[in-house]
Amino acid sequence: MAATTQILREVLVELKGVTVRPPPVEGGRAVEGVDWQLARGEWWVVGGGTWSGKSDLLATMAGLVPPEAGAYFLFGRNVEVLDEDELVRQRLRVGLVFENGGRLFHHLTVSENVALALGYHRNLDAAAAATASAEVLELLGLTHMADALPSRIGRPSRQRAALARALALKPEVLLLDNPLGGLDWRQTAWWIELLAVLAAGHPFLDGQPLTIAVAVDDFCPWRSEGGQFAMIKEGRWQALGGRDTLDATREPALRELMAAG
Repeated sequence: MAATTQILREVLVELKGVTVRPPPVEGGRAVEGVDWQLARGEWWVVGGGTWSGKSDLLATMAGLVPPEAGAYFLFGRNVEVLDEDELVRQRLRVGLVFENGGRLFHHLTVSENVALALGYHRNLDAAAAATASAEVLELLGLTHMADALPSRIGRPSRQRAALARALALKPEVLLLDNPLGGLDWRQTAWWIELLAVLAAGHPFLDGQPLTIAVAVDDFCPWRSEGGQFAMIKEGRWQALGGRDTLDATREPALRELMAAG
């Protein structure tokens, strides 16, 4: 009998029957019925319209906001049983890049924003943090902006700086909230190409493939690289499958997310 090889998925982040509700002051709607496993080496693209709840879902995946209902597992461990120190250690294995400029500290330079994260979370001294900051800024083509304040550079560059801050901690999982918003085709191509290189395993990450999940309002730029797709429709999570699904479906909500193409 021929031997069969079963490829086991290593699930890094998992939501089971989760409901995510936005803060009352922000508006938007809850996302319910989320059953999502993010496994090592996968690249997920999650689509949804404005105020659909996709940003809140990413915040929950990153461990920043607890779910209203359901179970949340981070690297195989139910976060409800983790003490605060262990939860922080596990959360540092997940990077999150916020949308609209990445929520940088505007009183710090680009380099200082990155170095602050390294000093605080990795206990690096000022010199070591500055060296590590310079390395990741060079990787992302931001060396010439290292000493600039975020308010003095454009939003596309601020978004790159936010990516630098997340990558500096060398996460195993990277979550990105609408990173292509407002970008032209050249900038869009830069992001897609860089993420593809990171997903394949870049020397900066010691050759380890980066696991990626992106929340988007347009599937089109991601069709060539995304491996698994899902969408949020009327407050419900809906896993779609691989990229072939995007071409085959006639689901109106999905067609809207591909309208730009």
